[in-house]
Amino acid sequence: MSEKKRNQEELFIQLLEKADSLLTHLGGLPVQPSSAMLDDYIAFRWRAQNGTGHLIPVKHPNLVGLSDLIGIARQSTELDRNTRQFLQGLPANHVLLWGDRGTGKSSLVKGMLARYADDGLRLIGVSKEGLVHLQEIAEVLWERPERYILFCDDLAFSEDEPEYRELKAMLEGGISACPDNVIIYATSNRRHLMPRQVRENRFPQNEEDELYPREATEEKVSLSDRFGLRLAFQRISQDTYLQIVSHYAEKQGLSVPTEALHRTALEWEASSSGRSGRVAYQFVVDLAGRLALESSTDV
Repeated sequence: MSEKKRNQEELFIQLLEKADSLLTHLGGLPVQPSSAMLDDYIAFRWRAQNGTGHLIPVKHPNLVGLSDLIGIARQSTELDRNTRQFLQGLPANHVLLWGDRGTGKSSLVKGMLARYADDGLRLIGVSKEGLVHLQEIAEVLWERPERYILFCDDLAFSEDEPEYRELKAMLEGGISACPDNVIIYATSNRRHLMPRQVRENRFPQNEEDELYPREATEEKVSLSDRFGLRLAFQRISQDTYLQIVSHYAEKQGLSVPTEALHRTALEWEASSSGRSGRVAYQFVVDLAGRLALESSTDV
């Protein structure tokens, strides 16, 4: 092989390497959404890709009517007040909604979007894996006129997951500031978002135990403490459960005597995962479907 041809091949290989490096670098940059997309939609998801991510519009968002959320009036009032403060550019807190499953935590956040979308409120769903990109999301939204809720649904962390540190930094204490038009609403079944062990409440007993277990506990508790507003959701009473059943049955237009409706609803609850608004809704959906099927079969 001639010296000239060898040099040409080496140069070609170097060019390929530089091109590959450039593509890798570009893959790590956040994709800027178009202004038209941000103008046209009220809800988005952050999709992680190639070490970064981009916004995906939700064309058909699940808009929950707040009138459907029964038994959580206090939590609804508190979240509504905080959201109105945020919309008006007044001081407002990041919010953690925690408690029993199926009690309306996620629905309440989506209800805020349904109520205030016309006032400029927007919702961005961020998965736990997307928490490492919180600062990137904030930079994308910094100059926008709308007000954005970053919605982190059903959060829970184990001790070896790094994402919770990114969330802590965004909530308070990070190098980068959180823009005034961005707020975080998170839901979790856990009050402190991370598991607690019995061994954290006892003194060290051998060389493998942590010398200062209280410090590990403080590390875990400090995450939930960074949410300025924390709303607790407890399992609903039987009366509230039946009230929710009657509400959804009326919305579905079901002509079922109240006594029979409630008796069947209690039987459904006994064989389900527990008493909650979600279970009440699932019961009415099943009942409406069964009655409609029977009606069509009789024709």
